[in-house]
Amino acid sequence: MQSNSSANETFVRPATFFLNGFSNMPHAKYYYVFLYFVYAVTVLGNSFIMCVIYLARRLHTAKYIAVFHLALSDLCGSSALIPKLIDTFLFEHQEISYEACLAYMFFVYHFMNLQSLTLLALAYDRLVAICFPLKYHAVITKTSMSLIIGGMWIFSVTFFAVLVGLVNRLSFCRTNVVDSYFCDHGPVISLSCNSNFINYLLAYICIGLLICMPVILVTLTYCCIGLALLKIAHGADRIKAMKTCTSHLMLVAILYLPILSVNVKSTSTSIDPNSRIINNSLTQLIPPMLNPIIYTLKTEEVMQ
Repeated sequence: MQSNSSANETFVRPATFFLNGFSNMPHAKYYYVFLYFVYAVTVLGNSFIMCVIYLARRLHTAKYIAVFHLALSDLCGSSALIPKLIDTFLFEHQEISYEACLAYMFFVYHFMNLQSLTLLALAYDRLVAICFPLKYHAVITKTSMSLIIGGMWIFSVTFFAVLVGLVNRLSFCRTNVVDSYFCDHGPVISLSCNSNFINYLLAYICIGLLICMPVILVTLTYCCIGLALLKIAHGADRIKAMKTCTSHLMLVAILYLPILSVNVKSTSTSIDPNSRIINNSLTQLIPPMLNPIIYTLKTEEVMQ
């Protein structure tokens, strides 16, 4: 451990953290083998979607720039988490250096956030397409979508660089055991023995801004879309417009409902640590696997 002594306190930074993972759970290794297959399907599915979009000229549109970015974010997010998770617990390399832990934290959160923001961008695309169809090609251009995605990257990198960077102000003088399956921000900062108020404040801002706010905005978007659909006179046209939203709605439900349900339940009752790990890990890992499957089966342009 590195220590800097002053008159009032000793600042302690551990050389390593120990990722605890499951506690007294039999046959846990089978779960990590299952994650290996999830990762394989995720890599193949998202690589396939990106190749299809790249090779098919008719998919070189603003909407499919966002879909391509979603597949890229899914692929990078899973690659940031699953291989390291399998190495940590299946091969029992549970110690991780302090610097590697912070890098791990940054990349997992950054790509999760990009997934969320990309779904918000796709909701905006559907809003303009259905509510303002005559203005769609003027508003939603390849340039505007590229600028939106560029803005996402700048915001996400900056926000999580600050979130992770502020961990460096904490002193860890009690234990270095992290009760999670990766270098999760909450469990890491809870180990500190000096004031972590700013870190928790930023964590709550993160939950409100990057989880709750996108859900609220997507909900409002679909309320507007629903009102616009009611104004369409012909039932066939209404169904056709609704079909363009089904794949996106399914992706939103798969990503956000498990996150919200776990967080809401944890505020009212205590959740078994092993159950929390399974819920949280599947919430992070299953959507990137299902996204390309849903877009392939539910999107007419991709099927063609």
